[in-house]
Amino acid sequence: MMQKYTTDKATLILIALLKAHGIKRVIASPGTTNMWFVASIQQDTFFEMYSAPDERSAAYMACGMSASDNKPVIITCTEATASRNYFPALTEAYYRKLPILVITGCHGMDYIGHLYAQTINRTIKPIDTVVESVNIRTCNTPEEEWITNVNINKAILALTHHGGGPSHINIEAGHTLDFSTESLPYVRKISRISYSSKKPSLPIGRKAIFIGSHKMFTEEETLLIEKFCEQNNAVVFCDQTSAYKGKYRIDTSLIAAQKQNVSNIFYLELLIHLGEVSGEQYTQNAIQAKQVWRISIDGEVRDTFHSLSYVFEMSYKDFFLNYNNNNKISNTSFYEDCYSQYKMIKEAIEELPFSNVWIAQQIHNKLPLNSNLHFSIYNSLRSWNFFKLHKSINTYSNVGGFGIDGTLSASIGNALAEPDKICFVIIGDLAFFYDINSIANRHRPTNLRILLINNGKGTEFRNYGHPAYAFGEFADTFIAASNHYGNKSSQLIKHYAEDLGFIYLSASNKKDFEQNIGLFLTSSKEKAIIFEIFTNSEDESDSIRSICNTLKSPPNTKQKLKNFINNIFKKIS
Repeated sequence: MMQKYTTDKATLILIALLKAHGIKRVIASPGTTNMWFVASIQQDTFFEMYSAPDERSAAYMACGMSASDNKPVIITCTEATASRNYFPALTEAYYRKLPILVITGCHGMDYIGHLYAQTINRTIKPIDTVVESVNIRTCNTPEEEWITNVNINKAILALTHHGGGPSHINIEAGHTLDFSTESLPYVRKISRISYSSKKPSLPIGRKAIFIGSHKMFTEEETLLIEKFCEQNNAVVFCDQTSAYKGKYRIDTSLIAAQKQNVSNIFYLELLIHLGEVSGEQYTQNAIQAKQVWRISIDGEVRDTFHSLSYVFEMSYKDFFLNYNNNNKISNTSFYEDCYSQYKMIKEAIEELPFSNVWIAQQIHNKLPLNSNLHFSIYNSLRSWNFFKLHKSINTYSNVGGFGIDGTLSASIGNALAEPDKICFVIIGDLAFFYDINSIANRHRPTNLRILLINNGKGTEFRNYGHPAYAFGEFADTFIAASNHYGNKSSQLIKHYAEDLGFIYLSASNKKDFEQNIGLFLTSSKEKAIIFEIFTNSEDESDSIRSICNTLKSPPNTKQKLKNFINNIFKKIS
């Protein structure tokens, strides 16, 4: 009898997570593609195993077993019609919300449709058989191990989510007869916490809250977050779409973007994750958190930072009320450290080329109070994420679908909904022309201000840091889609704007910009304004390179010694 586990990494992760979640009962049916799983758990005394050659009977046995105590039961079989025989009992389990975990083996997803024996297409399941279904491929890289871990956790958590029901894990065969693994690997268990669940204790150490794109926070939510930060010496990492206006907000992009100096503020014991998709990639890439707790009433597993341990399916109010106490402890040293770093880097920024980033640097603190500000994705949003805005200014970006379209239309809708506010739009030329028909709408609001950054291409693909940057001018023709829409014509938008009743302004250099920016920032709502800024992709890229290298690497010890000796010789000579 085998005394060890398979060497197949995906199977090992599956077994380890089953044990971490305390799922031990298994009804196994004979087969080849699930052999690596069955042979490995057969020798592990943790599992309580039963044999059933008939898959239909096995699944109904699991229903009866689970119905007695509402605890999960695993059924496992190979592919082909064996797995089809589970459907009658899974339909029963679905409507009775019984936690049956189906683990099926397969030769591999790539074989589907190529006339391989027993290889059937199980990618689509009858809607009333399982509440969740995941496919697990072989693991050869850390990234593959991460998604394997997350998907298995998702399938297991689905057994009890919103009343629960049957869930499915399809795992590709291990294709190895090496059963020499003596112990299971460490795996990260993800748990879901509901209102009635026992809440985990806050870990000791540095804590931060990260907020992705978000609707406006209520005053009560803001106060609860502030109290949590005060009592736990925590801060709130934000970008221009986070919508949090509290006093512990830190606009982290400028700090996280520094290539030569990695800030220690991103090394955390706990990160609390709020909100949805974020366009702030610098911070997301910089964060190194031992644990991530996500709070969302949807209760879904969103492992953005690859360290998710708990999903709190509850409101922010309930979460923070649970972890805030009545002590009047107030420690803001972490906030002061973060803010001093931001301020120091901002003051050290060298003269930037005429670009989107330079414009953001010049006017981020000159926008009319209580105005709204929309950004098109990537270059515009990135450029303005570097700078902190006044808390009275509301900011938006279409980062949900994260597409090029709709920025103008969304800002027009916002301007119509809030006619008493000036609504600014920062947008690149491709995004502008993609949505240009919207500004000819007869409901065009006069409180609209469009800042059009026209560099004649999708400059994102020519920017420092983008993979296509390596292609240089070769990227222009097709990747960056240059020379469309008038190829930076000085008359095209001017005539179109003026014919529609817009005030039209333009600038091709810093002097022109400074002469016209006053009128663009006016609080008058008599006419909508388009301010067209002509830049080039080289300056746009250089500005990003410059701001990302504001802090220079300190010289190493050898260089310091060399400099010291050179200075001595200079004095001697």
